[in-house]
Amino acid sequence: MFDTQTTKDTPTFAHRRNSPPIMTVRNLSLHYGEKLALDDVSFDLYANEILAFIGPSGCGKSTALKCLNRMHDGARDVRIEGEILMHGEDIHGPDIDPPLHRRRFGWVAQKPNPFPTTIFDNVAYPARLHGLTRNRKALKAHVEQCLRRAWLWDEVAGHLMVKIGTDLSGGQQQRLCIARALSTKPEVLLMDEPTGSIDPIATQRIEDLLVELKAEQAIVIITHSMAQARRIADRVAYFHLGKLLEVQPTEAMFAAPQTAEARAFIAGKMG
Repeated sequence: MFDTQTTKDTPTFAHRRNSPPIMTVRNLSLHYGEKLALDDVSFDLYANEILAFIGPSGCGKSTALKCLNRMHDGARDVRIEGEILMHGEDIHGPDIDPPLHRRRFGWVAQKPNPFPTTIFDNVAYPARLHGLTRNRKALKAHVEQCLRRAWLWDEVAGHLMVKIGTDLSGGQQQRLCIARALSTKPEVLLMDEPTGSIDPIATQRIEDLLVELKAEQAIVIITHSMAQARRIADRVAYFHLGKLLEVQPTEAMFAAPQTAEARAFIAGKMG
């Protein structure tokens, strides 16, 4: 049984869950050559939650995020220790096909990165790649569903086949990238500062969207905005110098951080 004191996660939060975690990370350490980037990190990820990673730049947040979908595979001089389970199965086990594992995740980066092709093809490409639809009619319905879930359909429905994704506004481009991430029907969305390069109005739309999407996906988001973490996250994980110092439900984290480092960071005294 996982000792909640190891990561200072509040037991009552886990006890409210009706099912086991989707993902279980235990004693995860990662080395880039001789450099220790993650040091004995442990946490759980549950269905229908937004888990926010916060902490100073270079503290290991992005490194930890990429471990979940094995984005470090093939990277030079990377050594990973510890255990990551998804539905109780070791994601590095011999029976795991890495591309199939990654299909269970959607990825959204800080800077919108739509393909330089039509809006339709941006969303259709992952479904085509993985053979998720039976025919053209089903593919069109799938693309529409993804765009609707990303709150973009009404804005682009009239020019799906002609307008290039890179010609959209910044906020629209990021919602297009979210629609593309949804195209593989992922269980988990991984988001590395998804609103870091868009304007406040677009940021609000993305935040509202994420709160809606968690009804069907677990979401892990890296954010440098404490206000954003407080608005949308169910739990917050604080990283510091490669260590995960504490994980708490959001209100508990902001009301009473358990470590001096988290208190200083949340108060704006360190960053």
